Amino acid sequence: MRVVRGMYGLPQAGANSHDELEERLDKDGYYQSKIIPGLWKHRTKPTIFALIVDDFGIKYFSMEDLNHLIDSLRKYYDVKVDLDGKEFLKIELDWEYDKGLVHLSMAPYLKKALRQFGIERPKKLVNSPHPHLEPKYGEKTQYVEHDESPEATKKDQKHVQQVTGKFNWYSRAVDESILVALSALASQQAKPTQETMKRCKQLLEYLASQDPAVVTFRASDMKLAIHSDAGYLNETKARSRAGGRFFLSENIESPPRNGAIHILAEIMKAIMTSAAEAELGALYQNARQGVFIRNILQEMNHPQPPTPIQIDNSTADGIVNSRVQPKQTKAMDMRFHWLRDREAQDQFRFYWRPGTTNDGDYYTKHHAPSHHQNI
Repeated sequence: MRVVRGMYGLPQAGANSHDELEERLDKDGYYQSKIIPGLWKHRTKPTIFALIVDDFGIKYFSMEDLNHLIDSLRKYYDVKVDLDGKEFLKIELDWEYDKGLVHLSMAPYLKKALRQFGIERPKKLVNSPHPHLEPKYGEKTQYVEHDESPEATKKDQKHVQQVTGKFNWYSRAVDESILVALSALASQQAKPTQETMKRCKQLLEYLASQDPAVVTFRASDMKLAIHSDAGYLNETKARSRAGGRFFLSENIESPPRNGAIHILAEIMKAIMTSAAEAELGALYQNARQGVFIRNILQEMNHPQPPTPIQIDNSTADGIVNSRVQPKQTKAMDMRFHWLRDREAQDQFRFYWRPGTTNDGDYYTKHHAPSHHQNI
């Protein structure tokens, strides 16, 4: 088996050119998946490739198969070939095939983005991308900060939008440490305040303070695993946050960690009435996205057993595994019946583990600087 190291360029690739490409490559047996947009296969060969704008990432099994695809493309386009696969979508790839590892980074992208916003490495290092509200131990009620600062200007609003837009791809590709801070900024970009601007500056200074992020993936059985968690009423306007970490691992009781292929870090729209409902809401959102990722993997010829989802709330665990039947659950009905239904179909396997082992927790709160450093 030859694992993908090829990258190819298709100039002027838009919606029309992709339709044109599909029509032309169809003559040589290539077709786009009807289930997964951007994923292409061959009718008889095991070749698979992902096409995003004008970048091709190809998984091939022999040089004969690879040359067949290259020759098909060169009939109509000028393409550049990089057999070492050093870059894909601005992501730098450092392969260690002998160890079964690949390291992903975007250092040039980060450097250019910080220069665009005029940010230099601060004298005092910033170790947290977002202000941390210290819990008041002993208090029965923990309150979320309420922003009463003056509204920002239109110029400031545009700045916040540029920052969130610029670093969205960077955070999802390699730096998961800024996802929660970026999500909080994005929720305020329509009506930013002076406090929003301070938080935006802190995020930029955090990025300038830290070494460029690197994500390492190790070879595995390509079985999807998910860690799901929720932060109850820890955002403004009585909102809760859902977090989830998706990675590929082995099909065992408690799958070992690997580099994240997807992160869920979202503020839930509905108001949660209890911690258990928040956990169930986060579990529902993670499972919904897990269905689509399962389809991608199966379309890439990686059969999936029931996907294990780790949770740390015993009530939510009891509900989805049908050990608990709540009496008043109208707001929760859709979520837990959908989750139970998917478990009955053997799509998911829900299991409980202590919160200290749940990687999803990192994406549900604004942690202290020391916690960011430890993680």
